[in-house]
This record gives sequence, C-alpha cells and structure tokens, in this order.
Amino acid sequence: MDVLSQEEINALLNEPDGANGNGGDSLSDTEKDAIGEIANISMGTAATTLFSLVNRKVEISTPVVSVSTWDDVVANYEKPCVFIKIAYTVGLDGSNILVLKENDVKVITDLMMGGDGTNIDGELGELHLSAISEAMNQMMGSSATSLSSMLNKMIDISPPSANVIDLSDTVDEGEIDEFLSGEFVKISFKMEIGDLVDSEIMQLYPFSFAREMYESFQKNMAMDSENVKEDVAPVPTPTPAPVPQATAQPAMGQQPMGQPMMGQPMMGQPMMTQPQIMGQSVNVQPAQFSPFGAMPNGAYQPENIDLIMDVPLEVTVELGRTSKSISDILDFGPGKIIELNKLAGEPIDVLVNGKYVAKGEVVVIEESFGVRITEIINAPLKTNQ
Repeated sequence: MDVLSQEEINALLNEPDGANGNGGDSLSDTEKDAIGEIANISMGTAATTLFSLVNRKVEISTPVVSVSTWDDVVANYEKPCVFIKIAYTVGLDGSNILVLKENDVKVITDLMMGGDGTNIDGELGELHLSAISEAMNQMMGSSATSLSSMLNKMIDISPPSANVIDLSDTVDEGEIDEFLSGEFVKISFKMEIGDLVDSEIMQLYPFSFAREMYESFQKNMAMDSENVKEDVAPVPTPTPAPVPQATAQPAMGQQPMGQPMMGQPMMGQPMMTQPQIMGQSVNVQPAQFSPFGAMPNGAYQPENIDLIMDVPLEVTVELGRTSKSISDILDFGPGKIIELNKLAGEPIDVLVNGKYVAKGEVVVIEESFGVRITEIINAPLKTNQ
C-alpha cells in the first residue's frame, strides 16, 4: 500500500479537484466579476471625492481584475512609484495597497495646493506624500461608505500611509507588505484628470481580503433576494366588468332626451369660456424665468478646504532678486556686496509654495528675524466659521 507524502496531502487538501496548481491562490470568473463590480462602484465614489479636491474632471475606467506577482508589477510599471497602504479597521480584516506613478502624485499635489497641475519639477518630498495621503484618506473614506452599503455592514479605515518605492527585482520585505512576495490580486484601471493625468493605477489585495469582500457581497445579495421574494404579494385576478344593456338609439335627425344640441348650452348652464378638465378650470400662463446675472462676490465658497488643513506648505520670504554672470558669481567672497532689485525700506515679498501671496516688513523677535504682513496680494481661501 502506497503512503502519501506530506506535500501530496497538502495539495489534496488545498485543491480537491486537482485542477489548480496555485495552492488555492486563484479566483474564479465569478469571483473576479464580483470583485471588479465592487471596485468599480467604490472607486467611482472615490473619483467623485478626488474631483472635489482638485477641481478637475476625473474619469476612471472599468477595473480589470487579475492574479499577479511582484515580478509582473516590476516589469510593467513605472519606477519609482508611490505605494499607499489602506488598512481596514472595522468590517473587513486586512488591507490593500494603491499604487500611483510619481508624476501623478506631483500633479494631484499641485492641484490640491491651488496650482494648475504643471508645477511638478523636483523630487517627491514630504509635502507630496502628506498631500497624497490626505487625498487618499478622503477618497478611500468615501469608498468605504460605498462598501458599507454594498456589503450591508459598517466599514472604516485607518489613515493611509504613503511611501516612495523604487521598484526592483528584489522584494524588500521591510518596505512592502508580506503578501506581495507571493501571488496577489491586482485591480488595474485607467485614471484621467482633465488633460494632466492619463495613466494606469493599481490596487493590490491579498487573496484572503479579496475573498472576504466577495463572500460578504454574495451574502448581502442573497439577503436582498430573500427580502424581495417576501415583499412580492400575489396579484389578484381582476373580475370582468358587467356588459351594459343596449339602449334604444334615437331616430335619424332626433336629439337624445336630456342632452343639449351641439353648440348650445343646457338649460340653466352657462357656455364654457375656458378649457375644462374633469370639471375643473385650467389657468394657462407663460413660464416666467429669472434673468441671468453675474454671480455676486462671495457666492461661491469651496467646501473642501477643511480636508487639507493639515497639509504643510513652504513659506518663503524674498528680500529681492538680481541677475549675475558666471564671472561675477566666481568673484563672490566674504565681504562682497550684492545689490538687489529692491529699494531700501521697500516691503519684502512673501511666497507660499513659490506663489506670491503677500508683502511685509522685516522685524526682530528676540533673537530671530520675522516678517510682519502689511498687504495681502492673493487672499487665501477661508471656510465659513
């Protein structure tokens, strides 16, 4: 009698039908369709939230669900990129990772800061990671609300964490999640933000998390089907109406008894002077529309400024500028005086993220220099208090 090895026993336990060679790490077509539908609805809600943050049209295509590996991601995705981890704290047990390209993060950050999406020079810094984390917090928060409706249970997330990952062939378990070292579920979709972003982004799920979402979705669908069956009552068969008896027809040229001649009122009743429906008068008037006019100042107040209150901004105080040739720069040394384009006593410029917003004057606070704001050039947006 042959004895099965431990590997053969494990294979039988994981794959009773022997049709799958991945140790159970696979998805059926039904599971892929359900997970794709969940991602489609939840990311559609997230796209609406992103629109409110960047004030640009955001379009997300239908997600494509597949099984992938780290090697596939490395071979087919831009380097470096930003990994944003979203952990679920209520309703679902697990986490997923959203992968964005470096350029996309820069564009989104610039739009959130009030720019036009073209200020994307330089390397990714703490400002970009903080801004994209806050954007993902709002987006995935609204996505969790959609999941709560679809799965019929409360779902909540922890604040996302963003890291710049330089994709390489070697998996560094200190930088990425453990589930990425094997096979995982990849949900890829195309994202467009106006004419500034047109690229593919990914969501990466461990199999256990994807199956938990699928099972919750199927359970909720089954409950909805049972509720629909209980609410549907049998429709009674209508009883046919009795056939009226035939009445004598008046002779040719005679008027039926009790009915007025055509065009003449009945005795004691006035002629109808306006349309009547079921015995009630209808008063017809031309539609009145309010005239178009200029929107009063202050009528539009952004409602999403509170979402980015914690994002740090770089404030620069500029005393003045000048242009020098290379030979002049090489002559620089201690004691060298550089003449600027500002007059003595003229207000200095205050810039926020490189944008000119105010003027001020230099003051001394204890042992530090400071600047007192004297004039606001571009008033920052404020929420109603």
